[in-house]
Amino acid sequence: MKKDRRAWNWLLVVPVVVPLVTLFFNADEPRLAGFPLFYWLQLAFVALVVIVTTVVYQLTVRAEAKSDVA
Repeated sequence: MKKDRRAWNWLLVVPVVVPLVTLFFNADEPRLAGFPLFYWLQLAFVALVVIVTTVVYQLTVRAEAKSDVA
């Protein structure tokens, strides 16, 4: 198995660390559609995971395509 040591792989740490920082969601307000901050922020974290994972995947695929051509 080939190890991938590209710098953008460190972006995958962001979705793990951000939800652990309780300062972001240690409140009841603001409410969005009647839901407390904690609930809708958890859904925002899901979107963050999807976006970061997609970016890292696309960068990896492009880098591998370039290395296959060269």
